[in-house]
Amino acid sequence: MKDFFISYNSADKTWAEWTAWTLEEAGYTTVLQAWDFRPGSNFVLEMQRAASEAERTIAILSPAYLNALYTQPEWAAAFAQDPTGEKGTLLPVRVQKCDIEGLLPPIIRIDLLDLNETAAKEGLLQGISRERMKPSIEPKFPGGAQRSVTEQPRFPGTLPPIWNVPHNRNLNFTGREEHLASLKTALSSGKPAALTQAIHGLGGVGKTQLAFEYAYRNVAEYDIVWWVRSEEPATLAADYASLAKALDLPDKEAADQLLIIKAVKQWLEQNPKWLLVFDNAKDRAYVRNYIPQGQMGHVLITSRNANWLGTATPLDVKVLKRPESVDLLLKRTGYADREAADTLADALGDLPLALEQAGAYMDATRRSLPDYLKMFTARKNELWDRAGPPPDYPDTVATTWNIAFDEVRQLSPSGADLLNLCAFLAPDDIPVELLNSGVQYLPESLTAVASDPLAFDDAVDPLRRYSLVEITAETISVHRLVQAVTRDRLDEDEIKKWAEAAVRIVNKAFPFKSDDVGTWPVCSRLLPHALAAAEHAEALDVASDSTGRLLNQTGLYLKGRAQFAEAKEMFEQALAIDEAAYGPDHPDVAIDVNNLGLILKDLGDLEGAKKMFERSLAIDEAAYGPDHPQVAIYVSNLGLVLQDLGGLEDAKKMHERSLAIGEAVYGPDHPQVAIYVNNLSLVLQDLGDLEGAKKMFERSLAIDEAAYGPDHPTVAISVNNLGFVLKDIGDLEGAKKMYERALVIGEAAYGPDHPQVAIYVINLGGVLEARGDLEGAKKMYERALAIFTKYLGVDHPNMVTVQNNLDSLS
Repeated sequence: MKDFFISYNSADKTWAEWTAWTLEEAGYTTVLQAWDFRPGSNFVLEMQRAASEAERTIAILSPAYLNALYTQPEWAAAFAQDPTGEKGTLLPVRVQKCDIEGLLPPIIRIDLLDLNETAAKEGLLQGISRERMKPSIEPKFPGGAQRSVTEQPRFPGTLPPIWNVPHNRNLNFTGREEHLASLKTALSSGKPAALTQAIHGLGGVGKTQLAFEYAYRNVAEYDIVWWVRSEEPATLAADYASLAKALDLPDKEAADQLLIIKAVKQWLEQNPKWLLVFDNAKDRAYVRNYIPQGQMGHVLITSRNANWLGTATPLDVKVLKRPESVDLLLKRTGYADREAADTLADALGDLPLALEQAGAYMDATRRSLPDYLKMFTARKNELWDRAGPPPDYPDTVATTWNIAFDEVRQLSPSGADLLNLCAFLAPDDIPVELLNSGVQYLPESLTAVASDPLAFDDAVDPLRRYSLVEITAETISVHRLVQAVTRDRLDEDEIKKWAEAAVRIVNKAFPFKSDDVGTWPVCSRLLPHALAAAEHAEALDVASDSTGRLLNQTGLYLKGRAQFAEAKEMFEQALAIDEAAYGPDHPDVAIDVNNLGLILKDLGDLEGAKKMFERSLAIDEAAYGPDHPQVAIYVSNLGLVLQDLGGLEDAKKMHERSLAIGEAVYGPDHPQVAIYVNNLSLVLQDLGDLEGAKKMFERSLAIDEAAYGPDHPTVAISVNNLGFVLKDIGDLEGAKKMYERALVIGEAAYGPDHPQVAIYVINLGGVLEARGDLEGAKKMYERALAIFTKYLGVDHPNMVTVQNNLDSLS
């Protein structure tokens, strides 16, 4: 007899399989149509046998199950055997909301509605037990019972425990009640198509403010509200992945950012009461893969793009209605003249951003509504006469902000210059420490601001009063339209001056060892500012030395995080900038060429990589001579790609040459020498000199362990390679130990789904296959293939290798 027969409708197959798997993992036996009814068998007989040979029947309840004809005899047979429920023969398990009628309502059911996986497992296993469910811990007296901290309701109005909304609530928020009600109704409806809402509209209409207000009004509904800056793919990925730390997920420190993103998305798909906000997303392609599946939480998207059908339900946000505009002006200024406010609102086009700016100016200067209207009209005509209407934002925005800029310039020239600098960085979370670390690159007007906290406070005070920036203890944020207007106010020389200052201070702060895991938190924080500053500097052709270096370091960081396509783009930009700045044969150009070669090799373009390495080598040989340590690096890289291309003798010559240079420069026990020793070992192995290769690998490993300790990622490479030669020699047990050690180190450093880890997985699979453990080998190859599929094309050599390994097993 089996323990359970799982009765289900095909629409609930995933629930049925999960239930059967959970029960069998707990030691029970089950009968499941999807697993046990094989082609060629008689379905009716199989069903009759399953129902009669199982002690108990689990009915997976859903609307589809209750409305299907053939499921009724299945649960009815169980009911007939035990109509009083004394034996628990029929166990209803509800997985969806449904109306339970007839004979089923009196039967106590197991309810898995709205539970995460852990709670659902616990509920299922407790529910099938026929034992008395007396708790092992004495219940507390109800009169004085206190909930645990995690269960205690939040005090009304307090923020959720996980909350990263970047700005304080706008106390002057006015209007938009219809939009807020529409969002609330849609997101609360439970309908899958309504759980992702896209707020779209022109710049300045208040899309982000609407998302802020929704989040603040509905704090009681969520345990998590997470804001994701979505203008750039790299920033989107970093912000989304950072939720892993707040959730304390096991993969939070993984080197592979895609693994962290996968873990966050999976957690959100299994847990309720969260709100994700993707702010300023450009289009569907940017965010589609980040939106969790299922119905556990809610998603808001703000965007200027209206095309969201198929991904989200669009909500078009236009300018305010006139009464709302008037209310906003009066609330912001404290005045009561509705007629004057109506006239000014008309002039401002009812645009929330312009209304807010005008209100902030009047609040700071106490100018009246009619006075501000006169000033606005005169300044607007002046701006239009000089340059015409602005192309990228409403003219009302340009006019209101120009009025404020002039006032700030009079009150605090250093504050105005700080705004000029911020206009060439990313808009959100500009680290104040950037000013301190790059003070030598700032104009004289900002040197005191960077080094003196009192001077900094004096500079930002008028910017804050006129609503031009938002300030925290550590960051400055500027609306992207404020940045655009600020840049457009500057003449050509000033634009270049501030773009250069911005790229130089970010370049100074961006870590040198950006491919080192230890620097990645800093790299992640600076990434959006690096991209923004480099873009402006490249377009204006300023500070090419800093721009090229910054893009190269950004590329190394992205390469380390296995974002190969983005890294390639960074290296190509760096190369183009440095070639224009220094000419084609400069040593700095050789660095860019070499790094581009490395990423081409990672992507499987071996011929392209070979050309890059040959070019970088030729440049540095001409610059430094044949025996320089920098030359040795390029010689070694060329040797690696020659080996991959099958040129073993040529590769051997390259590695012998790089080793000779390294030993002459550093001595025999330097970590750089260990790299050359390791690379020579690889080609000796391919040439059949296994004993020579083994000695070299052992030497490389000894150097690295002495330099880095036993658990460093560099040590894992030497351990892995020693496993190679042990396997070829026939020491399969020794090889297996090496591969297992390399895999443990790699997983600890990079996480389980990094391409470097996949290499160790393949190698472990190879030695398992050689030992006759074909099932273990198959699992390793399948795991490696799954990892490579995320990052590499189908024609990449690593993909081909692992697929061939799998084919050989079958």
